[in-house]
Amino acid sequence: MKYKATTEHLKSVIDAYGHTMKNQLVVITGTTSGTGFVCARELGLLGATVLLLNRKSARLDDSLQQLQQAVPKGQFDSIICDLQDFESVRKAMQIIVSRYDLVDILVNNAGVMALDDRATKDGYDIQMQTNVLAHFLITKTLFPLLKKSHNARIINHSSMARLGPPLESQYFEKKGGQLGGNGSETDTYSFKGPRWMRYHQTKLANCAFTYGLKQKLDNQGIHHILPLLAHPGLALTQLQVTTTKQGGMDPDSNFMSRAQSAEDGACGILRACLDTTAVSGNFYGPTAGWKGYPELLEPEDYLYSEHNIDVNWAACEAAVGVFKF
Repeated sequence: MKYKATTEHLKSVIDAYGHTMKNQLVVITGTTSGTGFVCARELGLLGATVLLLNRKSARLDDSLQQLQQAVPKGQFDSIICDLQDFESVRKAMQIIVSRYDLVDILVNNAGVMALDDRATKDGYDIQMQTNVLAHFLITKTLFPLLKKSHNARIINHSSMARLGPPLESQYFEKKGGQLGGNGSETDTYSFKGPRWMRYHQTKLANCAFTYGLKQKLDNQGIHHILPLLAHPGLALTQLQVTTTKQGGMDPDSNFMSRAQSAEDGACGILRACLDTTAVSGNFYGPTAGWKGYPELLEPEDYLYSEHNIDVNWAACEAAVGVFKF
């Protein structure tokens, strides 16, 4: 990457909210780099057992080695889980359920951005399945283990791309490769056009899932599981490197010169994991949008609108099954 960013907030977040995580089991998706890697490292340093859910890739072994070097006494369990393949996700969940009695924190962190209009092997848009549907499947499968924790958390990772028009059910359906194409080069580099609309739909869905889950847990009288939301601001991670290969955000663009580090980008999900004063529905991220300390944010009204919650919940259940409480 052309640009470097100085880490300004990570230490202060850990100093303010860090506490022992001994005997805590944390599940994180997407830990080979970026915010997920930082989150796994910092929670490992605090004593948590961290389950690392990633697809097979050249970076997988290297990132695990880096974590083990950074946290010599860390307890990391690497489990193959390809979010673009429901069969792989279900196999990963079977492994977790067979090995562990409970889960304390689930961080639905992994994501892809502005990829081509193409379908997964399951027939869904690649962005929607990776960012939303697979995480819904993970959450509903691990929910019985989360219920066994005295104080569980489910953390969803959104972004500034949540801002925009309401959810549309077509983006959740088996229409991968039929959702507007890739748009013009001009549209792409100005964050417009169909590939960015598909990304927006996923990031708004992450919010609707959080507040839909909060609503349903409240209705069930389940108060020891906290659905929480975070966003990283604009952070320099592998997300840009991956997407630029298909025409998305260029990590070496002037726009990315204002980005913060991956360490600071991870501060939102870290505060969500660690803040002992957190209550259901809290939303953490930079108040200025692009960068800064992860403050407690006021969610935009439409993040928990009845329409968005209903579209997301019905479509996710149609894709991966009913969420049982």
